[in-house]
Amino acid sequence: MGVSKVNKLKDLIHELCPNGVEYKKLADCCVLEKGNTPIQKAIPGEFPLVVTTEERKSCNTYQFDKPTVCIPLVSSRGHGVASLNSLYYQEGKFALGNILCGVTPVNSDELSAKFLFYYLNHKKDTLIVPLMRGGANVSLTVDSLKRVKVPVPPISVQREIVRIFDKFESLGNNLGLELIARKKQYEHYADYLFVSDIPPNEWMAVGEIIISLKTGLNPRQNFKLNVGGDKPYITGKDIYNNSINVSDKTDLITDDVVLLINRRACLATNDVLFASTGTGPVVRMDVVDNYDNTWAVSETMFCLKPKVDVINPYYLMYALYTQSAKRQFEPKISKGSVPHLKVKDLLDVKIPVPNLTEQERVVDLVRKFDALCNNVSTGLPAEIEMRQKQYAYYRDKLLTFKQIP
Repeated sequence: MGVSKVNKLKDLIHELCPNGVEYKKLADCCVLEKGNTPIQKAIPGEFPLVVTTEERKSCNTYQFDKPTVCIPLVSSRGHGVASLNSLYYQEGKFALGNILCGVTPVNSDELSAKFLFYYLNHKKDTLIVPLMRGGANVSLTVDSLKRVKVPVPPISVQREIVRIFDKFESLGNNLGLELIARKKQYEHYADYLFVSDIPPNEWMAVGEIIISLKTGLNPRQNFKLNVGGDKPYITGKDIYNNSINVSDKTDLITDDVVLLINRRACLATNDVLFASTGTGPVVRMDVVDNYDNTWAVSETMFCLKPKVDVINPYYLMYALYTQSAKRQFEPKISKGSVPHLKVKDLLDVKIPVPNLTEQERVVDLVRKFDALCNNVSTGLPAEIEMRQKQYAYYRDKLLTFKQIP
C-alpha cells in the first residue's frame, strides 16, 4: 500500500470532516434481518447461500438483493466461549443461513455496505463479541446488534477506504493463489515419494502400525473451559502447518483438567495428532515432540500411538496427507455442519510402509518441501505474513474515527 494513498485519504478526512464524524446505531441507518434458510435443509440452486464459513453453498431461492454484511449469530468456538472468526460480505441475490443476520444500509449514498463490512469485521471483538450471551450455546440477538454504533464519514471517504482495502485484499489473494499452486506441486511430489515403487505387500492399514488410538475429552459435564486455568486445550483449530499453534483464541484449562484428560488420552512423545472434525477438510495433524503434561486435547482429536519399530511418526503423518490416503478416508467424512471422521474409517486406511531407513529418507525430503510452503520466515509465506501485519496496521489507522462531540 503506497504512502501517497494514505496521505490522500488523510487530506480528504481533514477537508471533509476535520472535527470528527457522526456515529449512528445500526438500527438508524440499516435494515437488520435474520437469515431464513435452514443450512442443512437448503435445496441447492443458482443463488449463493452464505453460511458461517468463507465457503459459499447454494440455494434455489434468495432472500437478499443488495450489498449486505452477514454477521454470525452463534459463537465460532462453542463450549461457553464468545467468539467470532469473521463477518462476511455478499452482493447480488443470495440466501442467508438462519444462524446469521444480514445488515443492509438503508441509503447506499450515505453508508457503503463494503465500508461497513470492513469496519465491523475489524472491530468485531470489541463491538460485537461482548454482546454474546449464553452458557453452553453462546449467541447474539438481532436486537443487540441494532444498538451497535458505527462511524458514518462522508461517502467519498468511505469509498476511498474501500478502494485501499480492496487493493490490499487483491494483493494478498494473488500471493495466496501462488502459494496454493506451490502447495499443489508439493503434494504431487509427496505423493510420488510415497507410492512410487512400493510393492503391494508393503502396504499396511493404520490399525496395524499403531499400538492404539485414543482421544481427549470434551467439556460437557467433565470440566469448564477458560475458568482460572492457564494450560492450552488443543482442538483442530489450533493445528495448522503441521504444528500446534497456541494463540489468544486457544481455550484454557486447569492443571487438574490436564491430568483428567490425560488419564484417557495418555498423550506421549511421538503421538500423531489427527483432528477428526473441522469446518474445512479434516486433515490437520502434528507429531508430539517431548510431551511435558502442560496441555491436553479435545475428544475430537485422535491420538495415534505408532509402533516406532515399524513406522516413523513423521512418516505416518505425511503419508496420511497424501492423495492416496485421502481418497480412502475423505469420502467417509460425515457431511453435517461440522465434518467428522469415525475412528474405524481412519484405522482402515492403507499406506505404504517401507523399511525405517527409507521412511527417514522420505521424511527428510518432504520436510524440505513442507518448509518451502509453510515456513513463515522465508519466501512466499514470509511475504504473506508481512502483508498481513501491514494490513492490520493500516486497518487500525484508517478505521479509527474521532466522534463529533
